[in-house]
Amino acid sequence: MDGDELTATLEEAGLSPYQADAFVTLLELGSASATDVAQASSVPDPRIYDVLRGLEEKGYVETYEQDSLHARAHDPADVLADLRSRADRFQTAAEEIEDRWSRPDLEDHRVSIVKRLDTVLARADELIREADNQVQVGLTPAQFDELADALEVARENGVNVKVSLFPELDSEPALPSTDALARTCAEARYRTLPAPFVALIDRSWTCFAPHGDSTNQYGVIVNDRTLAYVVHWYFLSCLWEVHETIYSDRREEPPITYVDLRRCLRDVEPLLADGVTIRTTVWGYDTNTGREVTQTGTITDVSYIDDVDDSRADATTESITLLQLSGKASLTVETDDGEVTVGGWGAMLEDIEAIEITITALE
Repeated sequence: MDGDELTATLEEAGLSPYQADAFVTLLELGSASATDVAQASSVPDPRIYDVLRGLEEKGYVETYEQDSLHARAHDPADVLADLRSRADRFQTAAEEIEDRWSRPDLEDHRVSIVKRLDTVLARADELIREADNQVQVGLTPAQFDELADALEVARENGVNVKVSLFPELDSEPALPSTDALARTCAEARYRTLPAPFVALIDRSWTCFAPHGDSTNQYGVIVNDRTLAYVVHWYFLSCLWEVHETIYSDRREEPPITYVDLRRCLRDVEPLLADGVTIRTTVWGYDTNTGREVTQTGTITDVSYIDDVDDSRADATTESITLLQLSGKASLTVETDDGEVTVGGWGAMLEDIEAIEITITALE
């Protein structure tokens, strides 16, 4: 760095142009009279005394009398510490600007596009901790470790958490322990192929990012029920339905709680066929008014697509396939006030969109 660059940098650090020029001149001269400093720099003679005293107040030089006013550069330790501190603040400010640019104020946007996976994971962590009823998340074991604390908080708050684990490209993952899964989720499955990171929170928030080796690196954070419903079906079909269950805490005896109507429908249909009386409590929203409702009664019927073409589904399969549940799927519940129909996520034709269905008794 030449003298002009050093002078310009000192100006950026807070010195006036005359102060910066005088200080660089004193560094070269070592010690000199005020007159000599003025002659060797661009500082006018009438200004040199004020300039040197200003530098002395800032700790850059010290002045002394020797027939006339003299000055010499002060021990640079304090000056260097100040400059380095300023450099650190500039670096911190630069990083903060970059972070704020990459992470806009999500509360003011329904859709946010961000640059880094870290931003998506950080927002998913916040949303999972604040979840009210359900979380679905697809992630690698390393990402699971990052979100484990948030998932544990959600479980402690009574949230139903489903975890789909999958590997990084060209790597054999070390899966979480059974104890770790027990603390963080109600059920976990393992997919053998890599996949994008995805988190769905309370049927409203979606956090998505491509896998680490994707050509395009970005993240999407959306607060929208319709898009969340679309991603929910991606989660079911690609990350959940056909993959191995590696952990589950589902009860075999009542009370048994479901946040997915289609899973409930699969379990109750054979019980109805066997003549079992199924008592239930349904919590959700009235599809006409949008108001929160709770209904208690007896499940009397199930409805779903039961005439799927044999070429698209295995007709010999005894359990209901996901394809059969991809359209209209509902339960009928006989209550003290009459019959009500119960649909799942996004229900429009039924009386209630169920958020939680609890089987309270089997008789």
